[in-house]
Amino acid sequence: MAFDAVRKYWAFTRPFTLVPPLLGIVSGAVCAFGSAHNPDPQRQVTLSLLLTVAVGSLCASFLNAASNIINQIYDLEIDRLNKPSRPLVTGAIALGAAWVYCWVLYALAILPTWAVVPYPHTTLAQKLAAPFLTRQAFIIYIVGMIATFVYSAPALGRTKRLGLWANVTIAIPRGVLLKVAGWSFVASAAAFEAWYIGGIFGLFLLGSASTKDFSDMPGDAAGGCRTLPIIYGVKKACWMIAPSFVLPWLLIPLGVFIPDPQNPAHSILTGNPALLVALGLGLAAWGCYTVWLILRDPEALAATENHPSWTHMYLMMMAAQVGFGLAYIL
Repeated sequence: MAFDAVRKYWAFTRPFTLVPPLLGIVSGAVCAFGSAHNPDPQRQVTLSLLLTVAVGSLCASFLNAASNIINQIYDLEIDRLNKPSRPLVTGAIALGAAWVYCWVLYALAILPTWAVVPYPHTTLAQKLAAPFLTRQAFIIYIVGMIATFVYSAPALGRTKRLGLWANVTIAIPRGVLLKVAGWSFVASAAAFEAWYIGGIFGLFLLGSASTKDFSDMPGDAAGGCRTLPIIYGVKKACWMIAPSFVLPWLLIPLGVFIPDPQNPAHSILTGNPALLVALGLGLAAWGCYTVWLILRDPEALAATENHPSWTHMYLMMMAAQVGFGLAYIL
């Protein structure tokens, strides 16, 4: 019975969606470690560094899991049409139990990040006594938690119902801030490079996050959520999101050649130039293929629950995270 309960609550968090943020956090930390902004002159992989990244990464997964649950709680009536097999709809998990589980996950996501402080604070005592402004990961995770409520909760705006604002509320925490949070485990988040990398992922999610909105149109319309395909129609919405699959990745090779405004002695992106250029061009080509899948038959995006473009979106995101990490350690 206990095993069945664990499996039920594990499935409730939608575990497949937890992998990209975990990779994003680790990738952000690796990028900071291999960048010109690493504060450790020796660039040593210490136990303190590994534990900091491990704790921060685990917290990112908890935060994403809590976000998935809060979204299901506020989308209960919509899911009765769109996702009738979800545990809240079927009654497999009670609404009160879902709220308790959600807040436990938020606590597990936020509280440990108080001790996530980069070099030169290497011992637990030093991390706990560090100045507040060095706790950039803690601040970012708080902002991320608030964003999940702004997206889903009517009392805080429920931007999910406001067309492009829904995409913005997804792109900033899950794209921009995710990378910067991982970076802040190792180096200061004040580096322009961290925000440039985060901006690339944010622009990607700004459009690509809508791929699931098309198949959810009946329930979203009934629940008052005016997503892009509902506001503009399927075909026009497909054209609107298409650039996000291609153009953000072209910023990668661009960042290899443009000087960093904070320090013109080096470029914005300080990883391996050849690998970064190859990564950007490869992802842009992949994006073009995904756009072709979408635009060749836009109506299929609305008729298929798991359209191939949705899978490509997640795989592209994970490939980009891995690619960035490799470009900063090779």
